[in-house]
Amino acid sequence: RAELKEEQSIDLIGKNEVYGDTRHEVNVYVKVFTNSPFLVCMDLALSQERIIDPNYLWVGPDGRDLQGQGYVNLTETGKLMVMGFRVSMSGAYICSLSHKVIETTTEEETEIVEAYKFMVYAYREADHAYQVSVHFSTVHCRLKTNGLFVEKLNKILNSTISHLTCHITESSYKCHSIRTPKNGLQYELFVHFLVNPFGPGWEEVCHGIPYDCEDVTNRRVRQAAERIGKFFHQLRHVLKNEFHAVPTIQYVENSFSMTPIDSCRPGFGKNDHTHQNCASCCVVCGPGTYSPNNEVTCWTCASSGARMYGAKSCY
Repeated sequence: RAELKEEQSIDLIGKNEVYGDTRHEVNVYVKVFTNSPFLVCMDLALSQERIIDPNYLWVGPDGRDLQGQGYVNLTETGKLMVMGFRVSMSGAYICSLSHKVIETTTEEETEIVEAYKFMVYAYREADHAYQVSVHFSTVHCRLKTNGLFVEKLNKILNSTISHLTCHITESSYKCHSIRTPKNGLQYELFVHFLVNPFGPGWEEVCHGIPYDCEDVTNRRVRQAAERIGKFFHQLRHVLKNEFHAVPTIQYVENSFSMTPIDSCRPGFGKNDHTHQNCASCCVVCGPGTYSPNNEVTCWTCASSGARMYGAKSCY
């Protein structure tokens, strides 16, 4: 992924290639443990021209020459690919291109030097969870079975999704009295819970994966959320048609709702202003910022700590 300034053409991004721009740096986003696109040491206009005696010098974030480094693929035409991208590889990649311009009539040679700066950031996919809200009618708010019912509901839901290594967390409920135009005063339980992808055994599922596990955990939690949605759809049918006596607590039809919630791993965060072209990504926290938890914010250090990318604290 590459972020483009307004005045840049989308053509700056070719097939797995990102062109430089002498006017300003170009932001590039690389998913951790994957290879970067090729960073091209020239702008799009120059790439369409004949270049005489080109010479390329690539310098990494640590200021060292990248020629001969084992983790890069550097072509003879000045294209750089960073392989197996890790958090510590984030930062400025600067290329200097020197080439000659020869005056046709006098054969006079002039050397031109141009610099291109790429800001390359590691990113991860956000971890997904699902916030669920559902209502049940009850006889009265002071009924002891209200709490027991919610506990039992959680156990049933957990058993429904445990094989996906997901579980129910942050479960809570409140009982409210509601006056309705047709039925007078009624009582309802407002139940809320989170479908969380990190249930018992989730780490074992990821052991066979040589890199980040977000794709697997996100797929599983989506399946878990779908199963829970199906459960409540069927629950309406069961309570309506299969109970001989009317249950004390009943599902309120069409009250089920589900909202996706994103979180980022420590050291990563979201910023749709700074990283507009990767707004949905969890981008590595930059120097001077940190993220200690699974929220989506990189906080600014009060002191001069956390001078590296991906800090989880300021120290």
